[in-house]
Amino acid sequence: MYNSKEAKETIFKKHGKSEKDTGSTEGQIALFTHRIEHLSNHLKSNRKDFNTERSLVRLVGKRRSLLDYLKSKDITRYRAIVKELGLRK
Repeated sequence: MYNSKEAKETIFKKHGKSEKDTGSTEGQIALFTHRIEHLSNHLKSNRKDFNTERSLVRLVGKRRSLLDYLKSKDITRYRAIVKELGLRK
């Protein structure tokens, strides 16, 4: 499963402060990015799955909001996470 407990722990360990720190902004952005990639791949093979498409758009909006928040609070952390995840802006 793409969203298993182990997968989340590795994401938060790599991008957050620890694997138990699920509330850090960087960890949340990384988790949303992981979920967005999975949903994008699903939609490539299931073009008419409109519920998944709506979920994908909502996740992208949530990630954008978190990125905007991080940019306003700490620009160096914002630049680091964008570079690390390969997000374009």
